[in-house]
Amino acid sequence: MAERTVDELPRTVDVVVIGGGPVGENAAARAVRGGLRTVLVEHERLGGECSYWACVPSKALLRPGNALAAARRVPGVPSDGRIDEHAVFARRDAFVSHWDDGGQLEWAEGAGVTIVRGRARLSGEREVTVNGGAVLRATQAVVVCTGSAPVIPDVEGLADVPVWTSRDATSASRVPESLAVLGGGVVGVEMAQAWARLGARVDLLVRGDRLLARMPRFAGEAVAEGLRADGVRVRLGVDAQRVSVVGEGVRIDLDGGEPVTAERLLVATGRRPATTDLGVEQVGLTPGRPLAVDDTGLVSGVDGRWLYAAGDVTGRAPVTHQGKYAARVVGDVVAARARGEQVCPEPWTHHAATADHHAVTQVVFTDPEVATVGLAEPAEPAHRAVELDIAVSGSSLHADGYEGRARLVVDTDREVVLGATFVGQDVAELLHAATIAVVGQVPLRRLWHAVPAFPTISEVWLRLLEEYGL
Repeated sequence: MAERTVDELPRTVDVVVIGGGPVGENAAARAVRGGLRTVLVEHERLGGECSYWACVPSKALLRPGNALAAARRVPGVPSDGRIDEHAVFARRDAFVSHWDDGGQLEWAEGAGVTIVRGRARLSGEREVTVNGGAVLRATQAVVVCTGSAPVIPDVEGLADVPVWTSRDATSASRVPESLAVLGGGVVGVEMAQAWARLGARVDLLVRGDRLLARMPRFAGEAVAEGLRADGVRVRLGVDAQRVSVVGEGVRIDLDGGEPVTAERLLVATGRRPATTDLGVEQVGLTPGRPLAVDDTGLVSGVDGRWLYAAGDVTGRAPVTHQGKYAARVVGDVVAARARGEQVCPEPWTHHAATADHHAVTQVVFTDPEVATVGLAEPAEPAHRAVELDIAVSGSSLHADGYEGRARLVVDTDREVVLGATFVGQDVAELLHAATIAVVGQVPLRRLWHAVPAFPTISEVWLRLLEEYGL
């Protein structure tokens, strides 16, 4: 079997990967494919946050409500029913394998990756100590893929009140009568809508003046409108001052509004790189800070070219798919250097995570969806935003009263797409075409010849190019 105890292992291997989420799995698999003996150390479930408490279960909770809402926008489709929360939870549980990582262990065995259960810490150059005892030494590299951890804000009383983090929100199997959500980022808006559609009364409490503050304003406004349509009370410009237990629930006193009481409080105020208990101080780095890396994944500030990192722990592009991409680069770089081959970290080569700078993709799976890649706003004088409503035959056929918005950010000097944002029902499927345009630096005049099929929502591409002037 792929799972071993530390005592069963040789104490010297080629590569040690710390963290067994999707990022660590990819780094380890690529290293093995490159011929290196690789040990992956994970203290929880193999498959990590995304598989069991984030990406997968959250989308399983969101999908039924989105499907029902979509049906209600098409006359003639039976849509007068309600969501069966027990069926939703059962489907969610199946997608997370009932929180059993046996399937992931089978994958590791097939990939040739050796799994060790335990908590790993850096303890010196090329050294990893597991569970405070056994020391593993890596002849080639240590790769840190420990992800991120929730940020709990400094609010009076919060530490004394039982709260939900994102893990609780995605794994709960009972709908609370009421839920207060602190934070207007991706986790906050997705979970507010999921639980509202499952039947909870939801208050979304946001310090700023809009949702999804890192995205274009029109995206946050559209999501806020969608949440309000589901009965979510979206309260902007409010700051939690004090949290206390009231009966069977909690009370949140606000600066800028009336207090809110709820059965449950979800704290969704962001995440930080998980480096606090990693032993980075043993190699001259600062606990709690992201591990700064170059495009090959090599950690800055550590001599000897042996410490690498990928994923959220680097702070570069904190979404799972970008972390997996960076991990594939790291694994290939480590294997190439072990073979004595030349590593070429030039942009857009096999040994550089260039897309982290130019083409980070993200989807917010609310209704409406938000899908983004690259620049969301013009950043230089030569940049131009081209923006219009998604109002084509395909969108009209897709849903009665379809509402959506699309924006391209274009470099007018080179006439290439630098970024795209789409908002509307089912726009996630538009994103990869935009990503290819950004990564491939496809000239707009060539892109004009990519004729969208009729009648699809993708016809918005033609309208955007016409709006640009082609």
